[in-house]
Amino acid sequence: MTFTAIVLLALAMSTDAFAAALGKGAALHRPHLREALRAGVIFGVIEGLTPVIGWGLGTVAAKYASEWDHWIAFTLLTGLGIRMIVEGLSKPEVEVERPSRHGFWLLAITGFATSIDAMVVGVGLAFLDIDILIPALAIGLCTFIMVTLGVMLGRVLGAMAGKRAELFGGLVLIAIGARILYEHTVGAA
Repeated sequence: MTFTAIVLLALAMSTDAFAAALGKGAALHRPHLREALRAGVIFGVIEGLTPVIGWGLGTVAAKYASEWDHWIAFTLLTGLGIRMIVEGLSKPEVEVERPSRHGFWLLAITGFATSIDAMVVGVGLAFLDIDILIPALAIGLCTFIMVTLGVMLGRVLGAMAGKRAELFGGLVLIAIGARILYEHTVGAA
């Protein structure tokens, strides 16, 4: 996996968390850097661990699906990308009650919910027999940065930018999936 592909993957995986962080930041009266860093660490650690978990699960299954691994990775990435695009195009939900402070468990649950796609990407990377350490670290670090920025920018930018971030992330995932499919079918010929 090239450096560029790792960076693009990390950016794509962090867009859900960025969108959530914008919402978290918008819910606070005045987000402080300390709160933003706290949220960034929680999201980053979770987002960095979930692809490793997915990779472990995928490694077990990879020996049974080696002939179709590139199709599986393409399908998973494209499906996630389409889901992110659909969510990015959907109308924002109306919140009735906004919390004034975010507790650890609320951030952890939100972080896990936004990292499911990273777990699926880990499964796809296992099918391609790619070492997970560098991509997982990149995803965790990128998520830390994006969430920290998202909380700080949330009050100003609000939900509109979060939807655009999801659209971008979805397009990037589809592009990575298409490149994997190309490299394993046409590129191998």
